[in-house]
Amino acid sequence: MLVFILNAGSSSLKYQLMNPETTEVLASGLCERIGIDGRLVHEANETKTKKDLDMPTHKEAIEIVLDVLTQGENKVINSIEDIDSIGHRVVHGGEYFSTSVLIDEDVVSKLKELIPLAPLHNPAHIIGIEICKELMPTKPNVAVFDTAFHQTMPASSFMYAVPYEDYKEHKVRKYGFHGTSHFYVSDQAKQMLNKEDSKVIVCHLGNGSSICAVRDGKSIDTSMGLTPLEGLMMGTRSGDLDPAVISYLMERKDMSANEMTNYLNKKSGLLGVSGISSDLREIIEAAANGDERANTTIDMKCNRIKKYICSYAGMLEGVDAICFTAGIGENADLIRQRVCSGLEFMGVEIDNEKNQVRNDQNREINKETSKTKIFVIPTNEELVIAKDTYNLTKA
Repeated sequence: MLVFILNAGSSSLKYQLMNPETTEVLASGLCERIGIDGRLVHEANETKTKKDLDMPTHKEAIEIVLDVLTQGENKVINSIEDIDSIGHRVVHGGEYFSTSVLIDEDVVSKLKELIPLAPLHNPAHIIGIEICKELMPTKPNVAVFDTAFHQTMPASSFMYAVPYEDYKEHKVRKYGFHGTSHFYVSDQAKQMLNKEDSKVIVCHLGNGSSICAVRDGKSIDTSMGLTPLEGLMMGTRSGDLDPAVISYLMERKDMSANEMTNYLNKKSGLLGVSGISSDLREIIEAAANGDERANTTIDMKCNRIKKYICSYAGMLEGVDAICFTAGIGENADLIRQRVCSGLEFMGVEIDNEKNQVRNDQNREINKETSKTKIFVIPTNEELVIAKDTYNLTKA
C-alpha cells in the first residue's frame, strides 16, 4: 500500500510517498515559493534534483509532484492509480478531533470553522485537500492533526485564567501543537523503557519548539497554547512573556494588533535577542567567538527548556525519561548538555561522551548511574501520518 503524504503551507508544499507497511520512503520533496516563481526539490532513487518551475497555485504544484512521481528517469510509480490513499497534515483540529479521521464534507466544514484559530495554516490544508479530491477523486483522504494528541489534557492544563465564557463562546484555551511528533517520540521512549506506566517529557526543539508531559502515553500538558506562539523561545517566536508587554509595545511603537502578532511571531525569539540569526547553529558559532549577546541567547533558550522540564516533572510526580528530538534536539549536543546540567537533583546525569555522538538512531545518552533516562529520538511525523492513513483506509 502506498500513501501520498501532504503538508500544504501558505506558499509551500512538503510531500512523501511511503509504504507504511515497510516504512520505505519511495520519494520526498518540497515545492516552495508557490505563487511567486516556484521551485521543486525532489528526492527519489538516491537522486536529488532541483528545478525552477512555474507554480502559480497549489494545484500546479501538486500536478508537478504527481508528474515527477510517475514520469522521467527517476519515477517511482507508473501512474497515480498506484497511490492508495492520501494523508494530510492538518495543524488545527480544535476540540472537534481527538484522532485522525477520514475526510468528508463535514470534516472540511469543521476545518473551515477553525480557520480563525489557525489563519495561516488551515486555509492551505483545505486547499491541498480539495485539490487532491479533484485530481484523484477515487482516492480516500485522511486528516492527521497536530492538536489531536493533546486532547487528553485535563481542563486544569488547557484552561486559561480568563472568564469562563471566553472558553465557551470563543474557544480560548490551550490546544498544543507538534502532536504527531510528541506521540511518536513518547511512544518510542515507552518502548525503550519497556514499561507501560511511563512518565516521559518530550522536548521537540527545532525552529519551532515545544515540550510535552506524557503520562502512560497520553499528553497531560504542553508548552504551546491557543497558537504556537506560547511556550519556549523559538527561532523567531518570543514564547512566554508578560501579556502587558504587548499593550505596552503597541502603544510605544504605534503598532496594530496584526503588526504586533507579526512582531512576536517573526521578529522575536533567537533572532530578536541575538540580532544574528534565527538559526541556532550560527548563534552557537558566534558565542564561541566571544559574542556576549549570542551567549545570552543560548542561556535563555536552555533556561526556559529547563524550567518546563522541572515544571512537568512536578506534574508527572517524577520522570522516567527526558527525550530530545527535532533539528536542535537531535543535533545540538551543547544545548542538551546545558539543559541537563544542574538537574542532577532529579536523577538526571548526562554522559558527555555519549552526548557528542551523532547518528540517526534512537540512543541513550545518560550515565549508567542516572536514575532518569535521557534519550535522543529522531522524530518521524510522516510515518505517523502514513500509518494513521493506512489504518483508516486499508479496508
